Amino acid sequence: MTISPAITIQNLRKTYGTVEALKGIDLEIQPGEIFALLGPNGAGKTTTIEILEGHRAPTSGSVSVLGFKPNERAHDFRERIGIVLQETTVDGYLTVRETVDLFSSYYSRPRNTDEILEIVGLESQRTSLARRLSGGQKRRLDVAIGLIGNPEILFLDEPTTGFDPQARRAAWEMVQRLEELGCTVVLTTHYMEEAEFLATRIAIMADGQIIASGTTPELRQKYTGSQISFQVDPRFNSIINKSQVVKDNSLDLFDGTFTLRTSDPTPALHHLTSVAMSNNFQLDNLVVRQATLEDIYLSILDTHQKNQATQ
Repeated sequence: MTISPAITIQNLRKTYGTVEALKGIDLEIQPGEIFALLGPNGAGKTTTIEILEGHRAPTSGSVSVLGFKPNERAHDFRERIGIVLQETTVDGYLTVRETVDLFSSYYSRPRNTDEILEIVGLESQRTSLARRLSGGQKRRLDVAIGLIGNPEILFLDEPTTGFDPQARRAAWEMVQRLEELGCTVVLTTHYMEEAEFLATRIAIMADGQIIASGTTPELRQKYTGSQISFQVDPRFNSIINKSQVVKDNSLDLFDGTFTLRTSDPTPALHHLTSVAMSNNFQLDNLVVRQATLEDIYLSILDTHQKNQATQ
């Protein structure tokens, strides 16, 4: 049995007057995925999400969310999605339980309030006034509100902005529990570590386009691989730049540290140290590591910007 994608986007375009916010996006998100949409401010992430939620209509192209056209805003469609904005306005004089019960009344098939409070980790705060909650607890309440309607897809916008590290880690565990429930999560975040920890797959946007997509290992293999960093006498620069290891890979110098990016670190490291030894140079603070998602993200954006500048 073939399972249909939860979300399908084909050649999606959105214009505001003469400004082209989205320039022909194609994307599929599978049921049960945690999918992260990344990109700098102005990349088109918010416009894309608002179209998926049904708050904006596309200029052209096709969008299907659970088989619905979101901009038609059918009642059944709204029942099957949950939305967690960066901040949800609630009555601060209601308790946590009363708040979730209130939103529960808007749906025909809500989940059990106690179950939702357990999922988001607010069991012990159920009788606390909403205005008395900490920042992290308020965010958990936002997610509880988004989940109470028993959605098949949850749109989660910047879930941990302003959190301290402990609160952020707790929020990540909460999002992972949503995956266990079979809920599809579409996540936007500026925290690369968060996306790397949570997301099944990732898409990176810039200038209204998706410029890269895949799992973190796939993106690492395709765009950056591993990184070898070291410090050395600047005179080594002219020697290493003539060698095969640089011709086959990418070498940058920033603030006294050389960084070699390679998809095949073992022969690259061997060649690098051989050149250094044969020329009597010492490689200080030598470190070999896999590229992080932040490294990958910055590398992809840098390449995109350079390509745009040459067009």
